[in-house]
Amino acid sequence: MNSRLTLNRRSFLATAAASALPRLGGATPARKPNVVVILADDMGFSDPGCYGGEIDTPNIDRLAAQGLRFTRMYSTARCGPSRNCLLSGYYAQQTALDVMTPGNMPRWANFLPEYLKPLGYRSYHSGKWHIRAKPLTGAAFDHSYTMLDELRFFTQKYHELDEQALPKPKPEEHYYSTTAIADYGVRFLKEHGRDHATDPFFLYLAFHSPHFPLQAPAADIARYHDRFSEGWDTVRERRLGRMHRLGLVNCSLARLEPEIFPSWNLPEPELAKRLGAGEVGRAVPWSTLTKEQQAFQRIKISIHAAMITHMDTQIGKVVDQLKAMNAFEDTVIMVLSDNGASAEIMIRGDGHDPSAPPGSALTHLCIGPGWATAANTPFRLHKSYVHEGGIASPLVLHWPNGIQDRGELRHDQCHFVDILPTMLDMAGGHPGGDRPADAPPLAGKSLLPTIRQDNTVSRDFLYFNHNNNRALHAGDWKIVAKGADGPWELYDMRTDRCERNDLASTDAARTEKLAALWRQQDELYVKQRESAVPATKPLMPVIKA
Repeated sequence: MNSRLTLNRRSFLATAAASALPRLGGATPARKPNVVVILADDMGFSDPGCYGGEIDTPNIDRLAAQGLRFTRMYSTARCGPSRNCLLSGYYAQQTALDVMTPGNMPRWANFLPEYLKPLGYRSYHSGKWHIRAKPLTGAAFDHSYTMLDELRFFTQKYHELDEQALPKPKPEEHYYSTTAIADYGVRFLKEHGRDHATDPFFLYLAFHSPHFPLQAPAADIARYHDRFSEGWDTVRERRLGRMHRLGLVNCSLARLEPEIFPSWNLPEPELAKRLGAGEVGRAVPWSTLTKEQQAFQRIKISIHAAMITHMDTQIGKVVDQLKAMNAFEDTVIMVLSDNGASAEIMIRGDGHDPSAPPGSALTHLCIGPGWATAANTPFRLHKSYVHEGGIASPLVLHWPNGIQDRGELRHDQCHFVDILPTMLDMAGGHPGGDRPADAPPLAGKSLLPTIRQDNTVSRDFLYFNHNNNRALHAGDWKIVAKGADGPWELYDMRTDRCERNDLASTDAARTEKLAALWRQQDELYVKQRESAVPATKPLMPVIKA
């Protein structure tokens, strides 16, 4: 099905028609393109408008209308390892570059700016970090606004500019981290245009939104007052219908899983005590909730949506700067999410004041498993799990001078480890990278062929392991398990990407063959990391907010 003909959302069609540009020949431009990687934090696969959601994301939608949407991009299910993969081109277990993956960092593990600098690039970072090495002296960025406090959107306590501590924002400054991240990104771009206009650049824009705590400007929250009034079951059904018409998925809805209660969440007896009688700790049918619970849950999803819309507005600000410096046509823009929406319900930072306006600085709410399941429509489970709901990420790729098939879909199976080799390929470097002699091959592949033509990137497998949640994609098949002791499940991804029909018991031979491959790779990656000479990169201080 041609996705150009199936786009049903009126606003998306209008954007596509208004911004249509002449088709190009598909050859990579001779000039090295700039690259902007925009990473959302805990945004669900179906949250953006162009992926079937009802959240207002006009800037992301516009990039999708002029570019490509990938239907099978995968993260690692958690923020730190996903950033590791994106910046290194390796699975997190191979390098332990992020703060969540244990082990020594190998000396052979380089960061993206270290590959790009010999190709003439300057590199800039603004936002969340979650990497063990320092951004400038350890990872070779030229500038970095590093947001280290992930527990406060309005009252950032720990942030740095070029590895120097910044003061806590004053109330009169009206600080909001999503805005600040974009503002520093724009600042770096302006400096680049002024002082380094002839050099290509890489901007890594790592938003914290919509990660908990749910905090957003009141005006953004107000626009969603009635948007989700019918509840998560209806939202899921409507999103699935739009996704089918857009050609994004071909499966049915995964079932709600009320039996799942993450061990890291607040104990159920404490939910009502600390957050109020409206809190719900499990993904149960909407019709079973009390009116008080339904009202409270509607408020929470309104804040989640507001955070994404505010982020989208800031993305528009960065796009405007690219246009102002005449760099837009030569810039590759990628929009992703570090993992699926989160079912976490916890209280950190400054705690939660039930009397404060929801979404303000004194509150600490989380969307919880019901709305996380809706955000990850139509897939199973959430962040931290390696079922599809935890690892499926949107990928919008926009490149005016390099994309011919604008507004279309790409169905190649791809992973965050592919971002680095893709960028090197675009920049005219070797997609395998200029690696130290003792480094293993990169885990990722260049996606440049599929930018030109769908289904042109082949691979043997994709590997997943986070907190002993395990999975392996190999061709049309996927095995997946919850926890170290959970049994392997087997799914045919051609027809059952929503993981409804477990075939492990009826195809035990295939299941064991794939499990043996997973064990082989898991052991290999740990050996590669632990047998290497440890890195001596300057490390970030440990922040206890």
